[in-house]
Amino acid sequence: MTRVGLVVNPVAGLGGRVGLGGTDGPDRARTALSLGARPPAGARAAAALGELASRAGESDRDGLLVVTAAGRLGADSVAAAGLTERIVYAAGAGRDTSAADTAAAVRAVVAEGVDLLLFAGGDGTARDVLGALGSCNSPGSPSSLADVPCPVLGVPTGVKMHSAVFAVSPRAAGEVAAAWLARAGGVRLRDAEVMDRDEDALGEGRVTSRLFGWLPVPDVPVRVQQRKTGSTAASPGAVGGIAAEVAQRVGEGLLVLGPGSTTRAVAAALGADVSLTGVDALALRPGRPPRIVARDAGEDTLLALGPAWIALSPIGGQGFLLGRGNQQISPRVLRTAGGRERLLVLCTEAKLAALGGRPLLLDTGDDALDAELSGHLPVITGRRRTSLYRLAM
Repeated sequence: MTRVGLVVNPVAGLGGRVGLGGTDGPDRARTALSLGARPPAGARAAAALGELASRAGESDRDGLLVVTAAGRLGADSVAAAGLTERIVYAAGAGRDTSAADTAAAVRAVVAEGVDLLLFAGGDGTARDVLGALGSCNSPGSPSSLADVPCPVLGVPTGVKMHSAVFAVSPRAAGEVAAAWLARAGGVRLRDAEVMDRDEDALGEGRVTSRLFGWLPVPDVPVRVQQRKTGSTAASPGAVGGIAAEVAQRVGEGLLVLGPGSTTRAVAAALGADVSLTGVDALALRPGRPPRIVARDAGEDTLLALGPAWIALSPIGGQGFLLGRGNQQISPRVLRTAGGRERLLVLCTEAKLAALGGRPLLLDTGDDALDAELSGHLPVITGRRRTSLYRLAM
């Protein structure tokens, strides 16, 4: 019987839609719930398992056992996918789960001798898994992959996912898991970085990541994401050109700006000071500085603003345009705005070239919308300068 491990962080991604960022710690999770947030982790883990089951086929599905933790830590997702479970860990009744529960569940699951460990969470969860299993001390060396007892793969359910241990989407996680378990096409393992945002650098106005260690991950190109790379400051000329093009296209209207150093620099060139990691809305007024309509807005605030232009810049190195750090710009917000027709993709030529031809990625949680947005779209790289570039799920 094939054994797959699953551990779910039930609060991962909880703060995304309501604009709170990550939900590390019980207070942040409770605040997100009080704002109407709905936990996405369980459903996304179930989607990954469902894809794995559909690719395994009827006969192999019967021989698939998911070793997991009780309730929201995994068993609920297994039941939703219609698979057979074995529960090896249960958190204490009547209390919030914690990082300690994640680590304990990982150790209990791995002790059963699983062929692959799936975990659903974000960068904080990846760090908990790393701590439970132990870090690879020397990536790429013959001994490094042996330092961890089984391969690992993250089902992306957090807000920010800078690590290279995640599939590009929940369904891609099921795809990669099926390929690894079947050894299809000679899938091998690689050491993948576990990263998390550097909060000290963030306080200085820079979005960079710290490296915490490595975990062995099935190497399936395009279906497993790259790590986030640090962004270099764009030249004032490039940023000014992008800002001028945005102003020309929007005219007098509402502009929603996603997070990141590129969009913040564009806002500054337009005459506005916006947040680095949040989603802000500006009212553009030709001949006058823009007016800030909303700061660090959540989904409900963006919906209340009505139709708007939406300007986003891809994450350096990874290429994610939607679904990483900007979950406030939800499928409902995107549809209200007008979909592809009102989406402005902003990127310097250097940042675009660094992707090496890999597509810009979409993971909104709505497969139909991701399919609608996929295809070639003009990327604004300067004043009257665009580059047709592919968006993909």
